[in-house]
Amino acid sequence: MSIPKDPVILLSYVNTLLRDRYPSLTELCKSECVEESALKAALAAIQYEYDATLNKFV
Repeated sequence: MSIPKDPVILLSYVNTLLRDRYPSLTELCKSECVEESALKAALAAIQYEYDATLNKFV
């Protein structure tokens, strides 16, 4: 499955997957074949960072 390109839609998509399916960002990236650093960079562009404690981008 490909991930959304629009960063706002990507944020919602990733946080939903983290909430419903994956215990960590690393697991999400492995399963979805996404480079973790690229995902973090895309969401950092709209001022969101991954919080491992909450397991979501905030």
